[in-house]
Amino acid sequence: MTRDELFDSLGRAFGDKLQHTTEFRGETTRMIAASDLRDIAKYCRDELSFDYLLDITSIDNFGEEPRFEIVYHLYSMLHAAHLRLKLKLSEEIGALDTVSDIWPTANWHEREIYDMMGIKFNGHPDLRRILMWDGYPYFPLRKDFPLAGLPSEMPDVAFTKVTPLEGGPFVTVPSTAGSKDREPRARPPEL
Repeated sequence: MTRDELFDSLGRAFGDKLQHTTEFRGETTRMIAASDLRDIAKYCRDELSFDYLLDITSIDNFGEEPRFEIVYHLYSMLHAAHLRLKLKLSEEIGALDTVSDIWPTANWHEREIYDMMGIKFNGHPDLRRILMWDGYPYFPLRKDFPLAGLPSEMPDVAFTKVTPLEGGPFVTVPSTAGSKDREPRARPPEL
C-alpha cells in the first residue's frame, strides 16, 4: 500500500470525522475531535499498520479556547509513513481517553503531559507524576506558570540547598542578571 493509499483509506473510513488535513515535508497531519481519538487510533494501528507511536506532545494556547492541543506522532514501519493526529481540548474538559492500551509507549508520554500540563487521561493504568514530586500543586509547562516559579514545600530528600534554574546554552545566556531574567521568554524581542 502506498502512502497515498494509506491516507485515502483513512479518509474513506472516517470521512467527516477528519476535520482538516495538512501536508508538510511528506508528513500528513489530520485534525480530529477528541471523542474520535480511540476509534481512529485503533484503525491506524490495526488497518494501516501505524505500529509506532513516536511521541505525544501538548500545546498550551493560553488565552484561546479551546486552550490545549494534543498531537500524536505516528509512524508505520511497514510503509515508512508519518501521520500526526491533532486534536483540541478545552480546559474545562481537561481529560482525554488513554491510548496506552493501543500503543504501550503512550504510558510515559501521557504521564508527562499530565505532570507538566495537568491534562488527565481517562483509563490510564498508572496516571501519576513522572517528573515532579507527588503533591506538587502546579503544572510547570502551562503558559500561566510564572518564569520565576511558585513557592512550594520541597521535600527535604530532594535538595539540601537552593538549586539554580540555569540550564544549557538553549535556555539562558551568560549575564550577571538572575536566571529568571535571562530566560528567553523574559527578554524583549530584538528589533
